[in-house]
Amino acid sequence: MRDGLRFGLLGPPVVYGAAGEVRTIGSGKVRALLVALLLEPGRVVSVEALKDALWGGAPPVSAQASLQNHVTRLRRLLGDDGPERLRAVPPGYLLRVDEGELDVRVFEEHLIAVRAAHAARDWEGALREASAALALWRGTPLSGLPHETGAHALVQRLQEARLLVLEWRYDAELQLGGARFGSLVPELAALVAEHPLREGFHRLLMLALHRTGRPAEALAVHRDLRARLIEELGVEPGAAVRKAHLEVLREGQAGSGEGTGQDGPRADDPYADHDPGPDRTKAPRPAQLPPVPAHFTGREAVREDLLRFLAAERDAPGIAVVSGMAGVGKSALALHVAHELRERFPDGQLYVNLHGATPGMTPLSPEQALAALLRDLGAESHRIPEHPDAAASLLRSVLAPTRTLMVLDDAAHAAQVRPLLPGGPGCAVIVTSRSPLTALDGAHRVPLAPLSDEDSAALLRAVSGRDGLHAGHPLVELAGRLPLALRIVAARLAARRALTPDMLAGQLAATEGRLHHLEYDDLSVRRSLAVAHDALRASDREADRDAARALARIGALDLPGYGVSLLARLLGTDERRAEAALDRLVDVALLEETAYGRYAPHDLVRDFAHETVASEQGVEPERSGAEIALRWYAAMATRALDALVEPGTERTDRLRATPSQPRTHTADVASVPAFGSAEAAADWIVLELENIVALVERHADTSAHVPLLVRMIASPLQRRGRVAESEALVRAALRGARSLGDAPAEAYALLDMAGVQFLKGRGNDALALLDEALEIWRRLGDLSCLCRGLNNRGLLLGVLGRYEESGAALRQCLEYARVLDDPMQEAITYSNLGNLYEHTDPRRAIDHHRRSLEIGERIGHVIVRHSAHCNMGFAHLALGEPDAAVPHFEESLRILGGHGHWQGESQTRLGLVRALRERGDAGWAAHECDVLLCLAARRGDRYTEGLARHQRGLLRRAEGDAEEARRQWEAALSALEGTDSPVAGELRELLAEG
Repeated sequence: MRDGLRFGLLGPPVVYGAAGEVRTIGSGKVRALLVALLLEPGRVVSVEALKDALWGGAPPVSAQASLQNHVTRLRRLLGDDGPERLRAVPPGYLLRVDEGELDVRVFEEHLIAVRAAHAARDWEGALREASAALALWRGTPLSGLPHETGAHALVQRLQEARLLVLEWRYDAELQLGGARFGSLVPELAALVAEHPLREGFHRLLMLALHRTGRPAEALAVHRDLRARLIEELGVEPGAAVRKAHLEVLREGQAGSGEGTGQDGPRADDPYADHDPGPDRTKAPRPAQLPPVPAHFTGREAVREDLLRFLAAERDAPGIAVVSGMAGVGKSALALHVAHELRERFPDGQLYVNLHGATPGMTPLSPEQALAALLRDLGAESHRIPEHPDAAASLLRSVLAPTRTLMVLDDAAHAAQVRPLLPGGPGCAVIVTSRSPLTALDGAHRVPLAPLSDEDSAALLRAVSGRDGLHAGHPLVELAGRLPLALRIVAARLAARRALTPDMLAGQLAATEGRLHHLEYDDLSVRRSLAVAHDALRASDREADRDAARALARIGALDLPGYGVSLLARLLGTDERRAEAALDRLVDVALLEETAYGRYAPHDLVRDFAHETVASEQGVEPERSGAEIALRWYAAMATRALDALVEPGTERTDRLRATPSQPRTHTADVASVPAFGSAEAAADWIVLELENIVALVERHADTSAHVPLLVRMIASPLQRRGRVAESEALVRAALRGARSLGDAPAEAYALLDMAGVQFLKGRGNDALALLDEALEIWRRLGDLSCLCRGLNNRGLLLGVLGRYEESGAALRQCLEYARVLDDPMQEAITYSNLGNLYEHTDPRRAIDHHRRSLEIGERIGHVIVRHSAHCNMGFAHLALGEPDAAVPHFEESLRILGGHGHWQGESQTRLGLVRALRERGDAGWAAHECDVLLCLAARRGDRYTEGLARHQRGLLRRAEGDAEEARRQWEAALSALEGTDSPVAGELRELLAEG
């Protein structure tokens, strides 16, 4: 290996082996993958970014699988430590690169060292470091790679850095002399021919020719350079070239005996009576920053981050991109930081408003911005090159030796900014944009979110002069904590002293859209948001037009969040186009990606999106969009039920069509993919649950998909303990089924509502609802549903202490199960009969649970097996045998695993706590009780929380901590208030004992 190098980018990309040998990278895709990872060494590169690097903007359908194959090949190429070096880290992959292993990093270290040595006039050190840096180069960086790798800016930066190192090396050699002195001229002549406008090489060639006794040729080099610069760029050579030219003239004059002993200009000096053009020594030092924004509030952490980054010494200009939605305070932050940094940039501060998203203004072109910057730096208009590349080169040349700060405000895109960036390491740039400008290589990105509640209130107080505004005032939320909206609200309060904050909050809350009230003088939230939307609508790009349509559909539907699949349905496109549209909305800050693949608008953008519906052609009204969404959700929920509920009568019955089921449902289900696992289905339900609740509650009275959708997910939700959401959904489904006159759908909704009430500890309410469902099933003659309903009735009656009625219901259910040849219902009935006998004959109860377990093992049913062991544990507790109970509870939890059955898991964990406590294992019992409380709190399950706190209180009392025991019992009783649990009565007795 070359001095520890492992990876090379300074030439065609290579991997070095342990012995320094070059390992061949046969595949172009593997080479592109390696480069994409090395451009972000030691950092996670997302899967989407890697797809872009390998396939540009059009990855194939098989891109995910192909990427994984290329990762495997790259790991093999890396050798024995390949799997450890290249790891999958969500949301992508991370390649570990240690110090000294990547040639680019080593080159940059030498670059810093040679710059320091050159500045200190340490010529030997400069020569040594420059030679070491240049020895790393094997050719053009990243050569042989397609353009879509996105490293064009990095390659330009590295090539520019190499040319600087070459200049410093030749400078050192000219100062030191030595054996190579004579060979410098041909090398420099070749560089001048290759870079005909680079003044540094011309200056070095002039000095080399002059110091080897060839002054006439040195003057000819100067003459040719000056003529070329004037002809092509309209500028004179810079100060360094003029100084070298003067050295040649003076020493030549002294050698010929014609010296005058004066320092004045010679008659043949071309600069004697000539305007030197953009001479920084004559132009005023720019100080263009607008005033510090008044009442700047908050942002301490990002302000410190920006100051630290921009003030640091580095080998390239520091470029920071401050991004965020309209009105979030990007420009205010940039200017605040820029003013704080003025002393660190003594050569000036430049400011250009690029008008990328200014209402009523066309964005500045790069050519316009370049001309403005060059004029500000002293160039005359007629001498500014017309060609943008030449103008950009001139700007870099002028700024290279300076310490200048540049603020590029309101950039539209990276292409508008890139030509304006300086090349000198002493400069820094702050760019503000709604887009994060991810195509701008090497930039430090600072995304801005709305202010905190406290900072929002502070801004309101400062601008309005009203002292009584606090973080909880409604104006903070109504203004979306957005600085622009907050300033408008505060300005209105300042202008009208009779208008109270509460009155203004009432106006904002009462109107359907707040945007009408969020305009004042030249400030307008609506106009700021409209700039991006109007540009998308008018664009020739498909993704932009799709993005405008997507925003209108988001406005019409107004859900908490959006994923690619749902939006594809709403747009009527494939998922690739939908994702591109969402990405564009994120890029222009009209959406935020709240999690990977999950998008949501700011509240004020929601209002704006709602306004765009009328202006966007082809957008369905809200009800039509909701129907499209409900169709998709119902289809996906059906797939989820297939994945989550074991084969048996429950799944079969829930999948059976009811009279109101839409005819399109079967085709809708066929059009969506099945879930790969139960875990994936459960994750989907959790991800989409907030949207489902919102849609179902709004459209229960108008859509036949509502009862269908809820029937598909009610059982999985209840199993996972999502009681609050289940109750909201089932209540809406019951209302919808009744309005549709769909008796089977109504019966299912009643059954599911009974389950919700049971989970809440309200057994009597659950029984009343269940009896209504049973009456419908008897009328319909649905024996399967009747059997299951009777089973649940028997369980409920047993819990309520009505044992005789419970036994009658369960024995009838057992007969139905045998008629139906339904082993699962038979097993559940034996289990419930066992629970009934637990109160009178626990040994007989255990026999029934064993029969249930045998059937469960025969049919391979997880829930039946888990329940049998859990119930045997409780039977052993009834017999006073906690040692025998513990293994059953442990086995029950083991069988259940990650099955997601909260009702069963919570009962099993509660039994385990009881068994451990009763056998005297207090420490283990306390730990299990803490676990149960944590899980119950996560699900908002107050009923289970109350039961667990009852046990915790008993544990504390056994430890002698009566005060803490009482606190636990009081909390438990509060949680169980309004339930039918017998534990509530026991708690009252415990608390009465004092």
